[in-house]
Amino acid sequence: MNKNLCKRGSTCRLCESGDVELVLSLTSTPPANAFVTIEKLNIKQNVFPLEVFICMNCSHIQLLDVIDPSYLFENYVYVSGTSSVFIRHFEDYAATISDRISANSSGKLVVDIGSNDGTLLAKFKNRGFRVLGIDPARGIAGEASARGIETKVAFFTSLLAQDIRESMGPAQIVCANNVFAHADDLIDITKGVRTLLAPDGLFVFEVSYLVDVLQKTLFDTIYHEHLAYHSVSPLKRFFLSQGLEFVGVQRVDAHGGSLRGIVQLFGGPHKVEPSIDAAVILEESLNLDKIETFQRFAKDIDECKAKLLSYVMEAKSLGKSIAGFGAPAKATTLMYHFGLGPEEIDFIVDDSPLKQGMYTPGIHIPVLQSKALYRKKPDIVLILAWNFAESIMKKHKEFLNQGGEFLVPLPYFQRFN
Repeated sequence: MNKNLCKRGSTCRLCESGDVELVLSLTSTPPANAFVTIEKLNIKQNVFPLEVFICMNCSHIQLLDVIDPSYLFENYVYVSGTSSVFIRHFEDYAATISDRISANSSGKLVVDIGSNDGTLLAKFKNRGFRVLGIDPARGIAGEASARGIETKVAFFTSLLAQDIRESMGPAQIVCANNVFAHADDLIDITKGVRTLLAPDGLFVFEVSYLVDVLQKTLFDTIYHEHLAYHSVSPLKRFFLSQGLEFVGVQRVDAHGGSLRGIVQLFGGPHKVEPSIDAAVILEESLNLDKIETFQRFAKDIDECKAKLLSYVMEAKSLGKSIAGFGAPAKATTLMYHFGLGPEEIDFIVDDSPLKQGMYTPGIHIPVLQSKALYRKKPDIVLILAWNFAESIMKKHKEFLNQGGEFLVPLPYFQRFN
């Protein structure tokens, strides 16, 4: 491990308590999106610990090993706009949140933290909002700006928030989708949100929900970009400590099970909904604050591993070829922890042009266009992007018609042929 790229913290990033305990150890991996070109295959990639801790004071679940965010994000290869499922998700998202804003929304500002390729902001812009994206990935941000979605190439901080408010005015909506779990300094991020929000503004974020992670054994959503594994109870206390409060929470299907949180300045005009207390009661019933809960989770992961590997090894012993479908960040965790490499998976197909022609982090399996399924004709396809399994199988019915077989590893092992 390169100690200059990764440093271990010692305190909870929500309440700053030093009383933290290790609850889960997964196999060390490279950064989940550290794809390489063919020219760099001979360079051994750094791997970093993937260990999960619980704060015994506020029950927040988190990684303490923090990789330099510039190393993780400045050459990012994930884009939202390649997924038709996510395009529809963001269309619904923009409509739902817009309905919470006063009718006179024309010209009001929406700021998206970690705006990626601007897919969500485009939906808000179509509804008459001014939009501004914040994203450190230079290439993706530049392409978004070229398409008319103004995007600042930067990491979001409280200082940047002050600059934006002074130059563009307060924001009616601040979004942070699948990035509020990515930041080490959540206190400063939240301070920036508070600075930027209009008095009646809303902060809306989506994160992988710890309840879904545990109930569906979604261990592969644990990787270095995701420093936090959020639940409502710790966040409710955290937001109050930062001068904010939940308005409501909603469970959504994104990424296999996510939490959408809606937050306002403390004492703001939006009515606080009963969904918050309902979520707290659910989380208490599931013992999310107990170490024993995560010990059971580790056993569930081992059972998933045994079922998938048993089938894969039997197939390989019969001479069958196996490909992967999708090269999402979660695939890095799954392949490393389950011990799946080039001996088991011949190649992976993915619809993102940014990943095609590259090789997966550390394990170095080639990533090809999806038409390779019909050219190379593998016997089995393991859907690594399992949260899109339904749409993938629908789009590639021809593969099944030609005698192929799909495997879905999570939330539980399934076969389709």
